[in-house]
Amino acid sequence: MKRPETIKKPEGKLAVLLPGLGAVSTTLIAGVLLARKGLASPVGSLSQTGTIRLGKRTDNRTPRIKEFAPLAALDDIVFGSWDLFPDNALESALHAEVLDSKHIDPIKDELAAIKPMTAAFYPEYVKRLSGTHVKTGATKADIVEQLREDIRTFIKTSGADRAVCVWCGSTEIFLEQTEAHQSIKAFEKGLLENDPSIPNSMLYAWACLKEGVPYANGAPNLTVDIPAMLELARETQTPVCGKDFKTGQTFMKTLLAPGFKARMLGMKGWFSTNILGNRDGEVLDDPGSFKSKEVSKLGALEQILQPELYPELYGDIYHKVRINYYPPRGDAKEGWDNIDIFGWLNYPMQIKVDFLCRDSILAAPLVLDLALFSDLGKRAGFRGVQEWLSFYFKSPQTASGLYPEHDIFIQSMKLKNTLRWMMGEELITHLGNEYYD
Repeated sequence: MKRPETIKKPEGKLAVLLPGLGAVSTTLIAGVLLARKGLASPVGSLSQTGTIRLGKRTDNRTPRIKEFAPLAALDDIVFGSWDLFPDNALESALHAEVLDSKHIDPIKDELAAIKPMTAAFYPEYVKRLSGTHVKTGATKADIVEQLREDIRTFIKTSGADRAVCVWCGSTEIFLEQTEAHQSIKAFEKGLLENDPSIPNSMLYAWACLKEGVPYANGAPNLTVDIPAMLELARETQTPVCGKDFKTGQTFMKTLLAPGFKARMLGMKGWFSTNILGNRDGEVLDDPGSFKSKEVSKLGALEQILQPELYPELYGDIYHKVRINYYPPRGDAKEGWDNIDIFGWLNYPMQIKVDFLCRDSILAAPLVLDLALFSDLGKRAGFRGVQEWLSFYFKSPQTASGLYPEHDIFIQSMKLKNTLRWMMGEELITHLGNEYYD
């Protein structure tokens, strides 16, 4: 990738388009609106609260990322969305029951003004949901054209200068690549023929890429990680990234597993189970949708531990993941992990983790960062897969032929070094000579 000679300034408003106006989207929107008023802090957002070291440690140059990189300001964001249900953002936030009234009441009028556009939705891809607020058309190609018109209309009516899109909808059933996914020509033929291998999420992604709108995939759906999408992204000079927000249990795995590997501690098994009661939990109660999530969750551990390099330590791990729908828990997901490790002379040890997390509270800042960094990438002239944003995903998308990097600490270094590189600063390698003669 060539370093950008210039990065366009973030002038005007940025439209953040969100397929799915549910718990994650409304939590994000509320947080941004509250932060604008000085009523809350965007905790968990690297772009807003994080810093970046520049130069040698002795230089004492550590600006906030939002002051270092030319990111869009929170005041310049406008939100648009699509959803299966006609509820506005206020009604949806109340239904999700993530936020307390103290965080909803000060912005209820602004939330009520955000009304979703009709969704592109074929129920066969998300078995546990049905809605009335949906588009109709003879072909999937018709639906894509309606989505493109939505994007153009929203940008115009909101006064936005440009847009990004972050998928915040439900997990779709597990799909594998077919012939329809292999090229632009094949995909557009599939749209006209209502090819069953083209799910809802691909309709949004195709419409966005056609309009030059960066697309980040927050679910484990097969969406932009197909040749046709990547071909179109290159053609329209558009960034894409994914997939599946790294929030709860997998976040913990990418924290703990690198530590075990760094200390060369062996592992016999890792059993994970979750309970959650939000819409995501209901959708994942369907075996087809769970299969998509299971593949996403299982991949991180193997890539981090590299059993092919350390067969005596990680060559025979039993790794199991369960997700259970439990309505009383709502958005307050709980993840249990039992980890069987071994150390010196193969003596066994155990670690048990009980993470009582809040799914949407963890996801919302990731959506904000992805929107702002994707917009930055677009203005810098980036196109195609944005591996530097792997930090945010369970199953990071990579360029063809490369394995994904799951270690969160390596991902963090890659993200910050990309920002340094974009802005013409030296990369941090920890091999400097500031203390060596």
